[in-house]
Amino acid sequence: MARGARSYVALGVAFVVGALVPVDRAHAQAARASTSAAKPAAVARTPWGDPDLQGTYSNSNESGIPLERPAELAGKRLEDVTPAELEKIMKQRQQRQEQTARTIGGSEDNDTGAGPPAWYENYNAKNSRAWMISDPPDGLRPALTDEARQRAQAVQAARRGGDGYYTGPFDGPEDLTLYVRCITRGVPGSMMPAIYGNSYQIVQGPGWVAIRYEMVHETRLIPLDGRPHLSDRVHQYMGDARGHWEGDTLVVETTNVLEKSAYGGASAHLKTTERFRPVKPGVLDWSITFDDPHTWVRPWTFGMQLTRSDGEPIFEYACHEGNYGLRDILASARAEDRGTAQGGKTSR
Repeated sequence: MARGARSYVALGVAFVVGALVPVDRAHAQAARASTSAAKPAAVARTPWGDPDLQGTYSNSNESGIPLERPAELAGKRLEDVTPAELEKIMKQRQQRQEQTARTIGGSEDNDTGAGPPAWYENYNAKNSRAWMISDPPDGLRPALTDEARQRAQAVQAARRGGDGYYTGPFDGPEDLTLYVRCITRGVPGSMMPAIYGNSYQIVQGPGWVAIRYEMVHETRLIPLDGRPHLSDRVHQYMGDARGHWEGDTLVVETTNVLEKSAYGGASAHLKTTERFRPVKPGVLDWSITFDDPHTWVRPWTFGMQLTRSDGEPIFEYACHEGNYGLRDILASARAEDRGTAQGGKTSR
């Protein structure tokens, strides 16, 4: 029934919000109200008429969801997973996340110095789905092209076996990833849930949408006025975004991405299409489609939910100021170099 409505049926008469009407008519009204209530609630509008998506969101509850369909769910599509199955899967993930938080964050008998488990935002996550990839329907990433495999081999050769995170050699900061260097997580890297920094703020103005990311503290400015993309000669860490509305859904198309910040080893030809779709009050369904024939044999899509959480404002992310890890990695590598040059052996 409509919000705030109550009905009582007795002696062939129904009272609906204080009105006296015949039972059949009351039931018909209730049925219409129920049907109306089942429809998505109307999305609020900004003073200039755009759908109002503004607010602070979090995707902490999506932590632990694998990108691809797990092997134990082979043969299923996302829509085939029952609520009971998802609940069981979610509990297993929560147990793994709890163990990881205790291992990383430490405990009284194993103080790692990384803080207590309560510091980790992805603790006890309540997932919205069994895996993230919705297209292809098999939930698996499409195969890489030969060109993409050759690029990946060239990157690996340049790193001389290192991974850019934990394994050297580390001759300089360029040997580490852009994320470790506090430069960027890229798109959609900045949207992926992590152990902390999972808040996102959407701000709107006439003809513009801005998205602030807590992790690395980046901001994307997205014009909605139909202007063309930048010249092909200009590429940026987070690409060049252009937005428009399809009903209540914000659609953001991004091109001109720097190859070294492109997601999943994609090329500079990558085009992504994001959709921010309101599904119920306080919840957005976010998805991203990758289209890059220089990397994958077909386009593919994955997504998750963003939950309104205005009580979790974006914190300052002073990444460069606190990046002792990068400094210590390079200092340790130089100490090892000195030990090797002196014929000794220095461990890091």
